[in-house]
Amino acid sequence: MAAILQSLVVAQTSGAALTNTTVATSILPSQSKLTFPANYMDYIGRSFRVVAAGKVSNIVTTPGTLTLDLRLGSTVVFNGAAMQLSTTAHTDVPWLWLVELTVRSVGSSASLMGQGVFFSQAASVSGADSTTGHSLLMTPNTAPAVGNTFDSTTSLVLDCFGKFSVADTGNSITLTQFKVEGDPLY
Repeated sequence: MAAILQSLVVAQTSGAALTNTTVATSILPSQSKLTFPANYMDYIGRSFRVVAAGKVSNIVTTPGTLTLDLRLGSTVVFNGAAMQLSTTAHTDVPWLWLVELTVRSVGSSASLMGQGVFFSQAASVSGADSTTGHSLLMTPNTAPAVGNTFDSTTSLVLDCFGKFSVADTGNSITLTQFKVEGDPLY
């Protein structure tokens, strides 16, 4: 029988816009930062899903890349890698990021395997975008690999970070929806 995932946290407000910077910064509102209790990730195979959405803007010609990552405390446990932005300028177009995470090891050297997909007209596979639809990018666009290790015997706060490779006022991302689904916390 398949497990039924429950919502562990749902954002009730939008996060602050991340604009004009190349510094990785949290895009989650503070009340949406889920605290996993100590030993929540206590068995290999436990899984949870992150659904994030919002609006994104990018500059024309040399927009650079956007990187999204998930962190437990200060440890990046899933890095979506640098996604090429479209060479067509966009203002506040929608984006959606879905990430599946599975516990691969537990204890003081716990780890997660993750894979995701990112949808947005502002993202590009080949530079210019389609005028009729959204690009779909696998995140990361490399061979799947286990993320950085963390200590699952302690409580850990899950956070979502964004980072542009080009600092410009026209490069901006805002998280407007966020949900984590998984087994009950207690």
